[in-house]
Amino acid sequence: MSVRVYIPLTSAGLAALVADGRVDGPFRAHAVTKALVSEWPEGDDEDWEYAALSAAAASSWALRGADDSPRRIVVAADVPSVTDLDEDDPTLVDVAADVPWKNIASAHVDTSDYDGESDTALAWYAAQEISGLV
Repeated sequence: MSVRVYIPLTSAGLAALVADGRVDGPFRAHAVTKALVSEWPEGDDEDWEYAALSAAAASSWALRGADDSPRRIVVAADVPSVTDLDEDDPTLVDVAADVPWKNIASAHVDTSDYDGESDTALAWYAAQEISGLV
């Protein structure tokens, strides 16, 4: 059984994923965790997945460097296992292993420059469309 994780990336990180065909582990990501479900018992699978994706989008924005585009980038992937972290963010997990391209499910990206303030939805891209985003 695998775990769906939401990996926050920058434009440089997305370019590295496309060039290398993988995300190198270990890294931090976001996922539906026991802590999230416990904190939000009235939620459902869709709510919890959206919460993990949203947390990853916020992390992506925080990771940006001076040379990165002003867009939030999140890659959804399936990994064998995660380690839940005891942090303020109940979606935060550690992923130990590399994530090969075949385990990448989709990308979620701003379609225009993000200002850090608005609450716009990210556009969804299938795995085969990701290389066109670089």
